[in-house]
Amino acid sequence: MKITLLNAAPLLEIIGMRALKQSAVVALTMAAALMSSTAWADNASPVGVWRNVDDTTGKPRAIIRITESNGTLQGKVEKVFLAPNESPTCKECEGALKDAPVVGLVILRGLKKDGAEYTGGEILDPDNGKVYSSKIHLTNGGKKLNVRGYIGVSLLGRSQIWERQD
Repeated sequence: MKITLLNAAPLLEIIGMRALKQSAVVALTMAAALMSSTAWADNASPVGVWRNVDDTTGKPRAIIRITESNGTLQGKVEKVFLAPNESPTCKECEGALKDAPVVGLVILRGLKKDGAEYTGGEILDPDNGKVYSSKIHLTNGGKKLNVRGYIGVSLLGRSQIWERQD
C-alpha cells in the first residue's frame, strides 16, 4: 500500500491526537502519584486532629489536636461530645486541674519518637482524673492512631484507636 502525502495527513493527525492523549494520561497519573505521596507524608506523623471514641458505647468522645514542639508531642482537647449526665469539667482531677474545663485540657504530653512509636509520655483520663504512662503509634497508613495508657508496664493498661480528622 502506497501512502501519498495527501492521504497521510489524516493518519498523522490521528497519531498526533493519540500521543497527546497518552501524554495527558501520563501527566495526570504523575500528578495523582505526587499528591498521594504528599498525603502519605502528612499521615506519617501523629501531628493533626483526631477523634477518640468511647470504648463501651462506640460513640465519639472528643476531638484532640496533637502538636509537636522541640520533638515532643502533646494533645489538647478541642471539643467534647458529652452525654446528658456528664460534666464538661475534670471533676476527678487533682491540684490545678481540679474542675478545669475539659475543652482546652492537655491530656497527652511528653511523647518522643522512638522508631515507629512515640513513647515516654503521659495521658490524662478526664473521666477519672488519673494520669497514665503512654505510648502511641500510627496504623492504617496514618489514618488511625493506637493510643496506649498503662501503669508500670505496657501490658497493664488499655488501648484506644483514634481516627484522623484532617
